[in-house]
Amino acid sequence: MFLIRQAKPKDTSTFAKLARMVYFINLPPDERLIGDKIALSHKAFAKAAGGATEPETPKYKKRGGGSGGIGGVGAMDEDSDIFMFALEDTEQGGVIGTSQIRAHQGGKGNPNWSLKLSEKKFHSERLGQGTTHTTFQLHGDESGPSEIGGLILQPSHRGHRLRPGRFLSFVRFHFMGLFPHLFADRVIAEMMAPVTSEGDNTFWDAFGRRFIPVKYAEADRFCQHNRSFISDLLPKDEIYLSLFPLEVQNSVAVVSRETIPARRLLESLGFQYRGFVDPFDAGPNLDAPMKSISLVRDTRHVELGKSIPAEKCDGHGIVSVIHRDGEFYAVETVYSLTDGKLRLPPDVMKMLKATNGMAAGVTPVEAHVPHEAPPVVEKTRTKKVAKKKTAKSRKK
Repeated sequence: MFLIRQAKPKDTSTFAKLARMVYFINLPPDERLIGDKIALSHKAFAKAAGGATEPETPKYKKRGGGSGGIGGVGAMDEDSDIFMFALEDTEQGGVIGTSQIRAHQGGKGNPNWSLKLSEKKFHSERLGQGTTHTTFQLHGDESGPSEIGGLILQPSHRGHRLRPGRFLSFVRFHFMGLFPHLFADRVIAEMMAPVTSEGDNTFWDAFGRRFIPVKYAEADRFCQHNRSFISDLLPKDEIYLSLFPLEVQNSVAVVSRETIPARRLLESLGFQYRGFVDPFDAGPNLDAPMKSISLVRDTRHVELGKSIPAEKCDGHGIVSVIHRDGEFYAVETVYSLTDGKLRLPPDVMKMLKATNGMAAGVTPVEAHVPHEAPPVVEKTRTKKVAKKKTAKSRKK
């Protein structure tokens, strides 16, 4: 069985090892940065449990001077609650994955940047002909949506019959369903665009690099600390996509082959593509009203009853408890739910450190199980590691 809990300081080195497997900006291979993120997450979970007020930003010294130094947490983490989950393999032992929710991505005066795609139609009465062109334009969203991200699973557990990757993804929607007041009315997910094993991207090389004269991977890393350079350097004018080579046109709003199942999974939960793409690699952005996401909508608060044998359970889903100190535990398990009382097998109760009468949360998942759930849902570029280089990844 697998257990999901909040990330803890003891996970820092393990997360760093996971980050080194695949370059991952939202989980940088820097133990100091990861430790700062975990500290913020700890306060956010305590806040959810009612044991703390707004989390404070960790103090750190900037390196190299200037706005948004490379020390400490990134600029994005400073202005939002962040919830980091750790996935444990209870049979083999050890942490094998992590995922995150950012309560608010940007906000007033701190836009989340994307490119908005539009269509323009032209027609000549004299020639009796017309054309339709796609344009894109820099767009700043200051609404502060919640964002799912930061999902990484150890390669050895991908394809596992118990689908730990799906559990690691779904637990975030379960958590939002339990604490909707902590999150925005809209949830976004940035999908992975095709990236080569060397970390190159077709759209970036044709567009972004002409205005931000650095390699794609380097620009990716800048976003961990400060995003103002996007609006400072990228043009604000409307640009015709038809002016670019066909290869570039065909790469816009396209996900990598590995991400196709992930996109289908999100869309099955209520996410939609609405014509916004990443300003660097043109990967599609999906979003959904939080209350319309099926897993969020189906989550409910219940009271735990006395334990019962597993063979007497007739339900299956995600069950969690959050203790007064903010300790969060979740499992995917069988259960029985009658008259608002949730009854679990004894070993599950022990794993949750739960007792009869405790408050719990439950999300049935039978209706949401695809034939093969992907290990990655959002933009975490977990392409297979090349012999000498790895794929790049970014979360703005």
